[in-house]
Amino acid sequence: MASSSVLVPKFLYLPFTHHQLSRSSTKNVSKAAKLHKSLEYAVGSSKARAFCAATGMNPKFEGITNEVQEILDANMDEAPARRRARDAFSEVQLSIDHYLFKFPCDGVKMKEWYEVNSRGMKIFCKSWLPEDSSSPMKAAVCYCHGYGDTCTFFFEGIARKLASCGYGVFAMDYPGFGLSDGLHAFIPSFDLLVDDVIHHYTKHKGKPEMNNVPRFLFGQSMGGAVALKIHLKQPNEWSGAVLLAPMCKIADNMVPPWLIAQILIGVSKLLPKQKLVPQKNFADLAFRDLDKRQMTSYNVIAYKDKPRLATGVELLKTTHEIERRLEEISIPLLILHGEEDVVTDPSVSKALNDKARSCDKTLNLYKDAYHCLLEGEPDEMIARVLEDIVSWLDARCCKSS
Repeated sequence: MASSSVLVPKFLYLPFTHHQLSRSSTKNVSKAAKLHKSLEYAVGSSKARAFCAATGMNPKFEGITNEVQEILDANMDEAPARRRARDAFSEVQLSIDHYLFKFPCDGVKMKEWYEVNSRGMKIFCKSWLPEDSSSPMKAAVCYCHGYGDTCTFFFEGIARKLASCGYGVFAMDYPGFGLSDGLHAFIPSFDLLVDDVIHHYTKHKGKPEMNNVPRFLFGQSMGGAVALKIHLKQPNEWSGAVLLAPMCKIADNMVPPWLIAQILIGVSKLLPKQKLVPQKNFADLAFRDLDKRQMTSYNVIAYKDKPRLATGVELLKTTHEIERRLEEISIPLLILHGEEDVVTDPSVSKALNDKARSCDKTLNLYKDAYHCLLEGEPDEMIARVLEDIVSWLDARCCKSS
């Protein structure tokens, strides 16, 4: 599509982050630090949330040392800082009172490692496999995470649930995201990102545990766009795709006027890594449950700054491409979307269900639900969505066998 027809969003969804935060000037940060110490901080309180939104500082977590807090307050633009933060905070993260973290680890074999991609970047990888070797793995589920996110926080609970149901789950952090190398949340080319994911999951195909088992893609938000692009590049390689609030289109109320869009496109060519100015709190838009909305602060390595110009352009170009190519989708589909999602457009999920060539396609729309169906809804809704996913996978595995 010609650049003149590409829109750049005012705001890009930062899944599982409490705020889109910007770094203040040195002078302002110094002032903010003094106020930060003087405030009685409770994570998720209205004062803390407003302060963090205004200054770009992480909330002060109760019960951790000053040393750990300094690690969390560090600039996360590069991977070493994100890795230090995760190492220092992972036990705290996974002990919060969230529905997803109540699934036991018993019977699940977890492994973490790094691989080096074709550009010499260290890519973080993780797997969750059923520990019972007497029962064959039903299928492999390959996860594609959302914008700004990582596979090491909320998805940990989702993966445990799937593994406990007999599925092998594989995940990676994209270059520039989570624990992988690269400038934080910088996507110079969406196609290159998709190729990295294809390369990673193709290598898994030859592993003994993957022999002759179905392989499913699981894409969440921006990861839904990644999964669909993978399918379009590999139309016969996958057994199906689970798409959770897929980013097939950014909601209309989240794109700027045409003239501003063209200015941003032009500036992005000169300053691709420059960050945009956020104007909305996306945790409020994406998380319906207020208690769970507060827990997003614990995802300390998620991208919290303003979206980068080149990233914004790439995401919008990708959604325009997917919208044009809906009729080429031929893979079995499970599409799940909250009816009240104002981040990714549920009407395009309906269009995907209507236009896709797939003979096997299911669309589940959830009344009153927001964008984060598995992280930000009441427990009953999360349980229902997980059950819908497992039931759909089980039915297709039975067909395969």
